[in-house]
Amino acid sequence: MTTASTRNPLAGTVYTETLRGVRCVRLSVLTDETTSPERQREAGDIAAAALNIDFGSGDQLREAVDLDVSASAFGPFERPELGGWLNRPDEYDALVWWRFDRAIRSMGHMHELAKWAKQHRKMLVFAEGIGGGRLVFDFRNPMDPTSELMMMMLAFAAQVESQSIKDRVTGAMAAIRRMTLRWRGGGKPPYGYMPAEMPDEHGGKGWTLVPDPDAVKVIERIVKELLGGVTASMIAAGLNADGIPSPRDHWALKMKRKTGGKTGGAKGEKGVTRERWSWNPAVITRMLRNPTLLGWKMHNGKPVRDDQGNPIMSTAEPIMTREEFDRIGAVLDERSINNSVRNDTDALLLRVVHCAHCGHRMYKSQQEGRNPFYKCNSHARGELCEQPANVRADWTDDYVSAEFLRLVGSVQTTHVVTIPGYDPEPELRATVAEYAEHQEQKGRQKSKHAAAEWQRRADALDARIADLETREARPEQRIVTLTGRTIADEWAASDTAGRRALLIEAGARLEVTRGTRGGWRKLDVRRVSFTVNGAFDPAAETVTTAAEDVASVERGDHPAPGSAARLAEPEPVRELVAA
Repeated sequence: MTTASTRNPLAGTVYTETLRGVRCVRLSVLTDETTSPERQREAGDIAAAALNIDFGSGDQLREAVDLDVSASAFGPFERPELGGWLNRPDEYDALVWWRFDRAIRSMGHMHELAKWAKQHRKMLVFAEGIGGGRLVFDFRNPMDPTSELMMMMLAFAAQVESQSIKDRVTGAMAAIRRMTLRWRGGGKPPYGYMPAEMPDEHGGKGWTLVPDPDAVKVIERIVKELLGGVTASMIAAGLNADGIPSPRDHWALKMKRKTGGKTGGAKGEKGVTRERWSWNPAVITRMLRNPTLLGWKMHNGKPVRDDQGNPIMSTAEPIMTREEFDRIGAVLDERSINNSVRNDTDALLLRVVHCAHCGHRMYKSQQEGRNPFYKCNSHARGELCEQPANVRADWTDDYVSAEFLRLVGSVQTTHVVTIPGYDPEPELRATVAEYAEHQEQKGRQKSKHAAAEWQRRADALDARIADLETREARPEQRIVTLTGRTIADEWAASDTAGRRALLIEAGARLEVTRGTRGGWRKLDVRRVSFTVNGAFDPAAETVTTAAEDVASVERGDHPAPGSAARLAEPEPVRELVAA
């Protein structure tokens, strides 16, 4: 331990021996252009040289670097690197910061730091203090209260300054939100965009958003697969398998930061630290439903609007048109209602096979010593089916497969390219809901300014609703071309989930009645009734009619004099959404 004179620590103390120091660097927002870390290091080195403090070098360098860490949100003990050093007090004698605000921004945090320094007898140094002078707080003498008193006084000033800065930033951000195409600097942009300098044709001042080519490629891939019938779960699995960074990791990599982070644990439990964040259906759905894809500015989950109620744009190059955005939303809505594709089961006839008595679905079951079978699951619904059916799964799977291909296997498939139309109804409904929510706050304003702001937004929403009500819907256009493939071809190329999707799309339904006792070695077809009532019903009817005509000829039936025969209509085509 070094010896020091008894001079006032605020004026600087002369030390005769070298102290082991830790150079502390902190930055709230990290950007590629910032030079603050280097400036902080330089100031710390100058103060250390004057106070005979050594930071070490090479692998033995003692330095705590916390970049992109807010002092208001995270106290000294909560910061990744500084917190680690504070937990190892025996390895050094002094901590050196550039300025007071690099260490703390609240009296509470300063109280904790001063208490720690007093307990472990450490020196706290700030290279540039009030008026630019150096501040040295020496807690190595536990009987001297001067350092702790001065730190608390300065902490109060730092907390007041922090609140003042916060208020100024909040006001500035509110003003920028009202500016067309203007994006706040230093903030994380919505996925699909990246900050860029404002072009001269739009004023050339500040920042705006432009499409991020890497993220746009991922969005295009997701949309292409979604419109091709792939579920959000399967899309997420594919993105993870291909190592595509999730939106959170994408921005971290852009900023050359570490990916992943801590997850929130249940109450009373610690969270888990992940090296990277994964894609999942919720992330994909939330991203595709976010109006930022339209280029809209959002605040607290709601569009930022001008005085006419129009959404204020954050970019001149939105990723999607309104038509494309609504089309994707409609697909997501349909999926959330129908939940038509399941990839976590090998039950081919899920949602196809039904109990003939109660009319409810049957589910695949497996019991030890028995072949898998479909059974009426009325007990799980809290109901009682008086004649519950069950039937061997492989028999019914084979029967339905053969019947389905017999009825519609020859139906040709098509490739469909959809040119989106426009329907103002989705935005109209969303705006009306926003207006209704806003109206609930009517009369709660205590000040004239607040009441005026409430009225301004109400008028803007009303104007937007009136504008949307005048817009006409434009139907979408569909360009259909033959693929040269049939349903049988699609069936042969599909897995169980794909075949199940074909059956559901066709409106296939198998009803099973209760069986009779006996050593059955195959399916009793008298127990089952298979129908196709969906998009392929006309084709199935044509096949059935043709089969009946052939049977009639074989029996020698002839039309009565004067009767007319119905000609079979051309085969319909199955329309597949363009991939």
